[in-house]
Amino acid sequence: MKVFMAERHLPGITAEQLGAAQAAAIRESDRATGAGTPVHYLRSMYVPGDERCACLFEAESAEAVRQVNDAAGVPYTRVVEALDLRPPVS
Repeated sequence: MKVFMAERHLPGITAEQLGAAQAAAIRESDRATGAGTPVHYLRSMYVPGDERCACLFEAESAEAVRQVNDAAGVPYTRVVEALDLRPPVS
């Protein structure tokens, strides 16, 4: 599977709302996977000073990630393929 990033601009979002959005994205990813379209939520980073968030998902297509986020009701600016650069395991 490929990694995709959902970019978000979330002005005025509270920590509670951010947590609820994350939970919704995870829930809808699990639903999509159970229905036969594998989408796995990986992690998110939020930059409060910019009101921006980047959420990483594993999936076969950007469209699958868009569908999950639409179903979760979490807005995004765009969904693009990304490289998840993790440090090497020694």
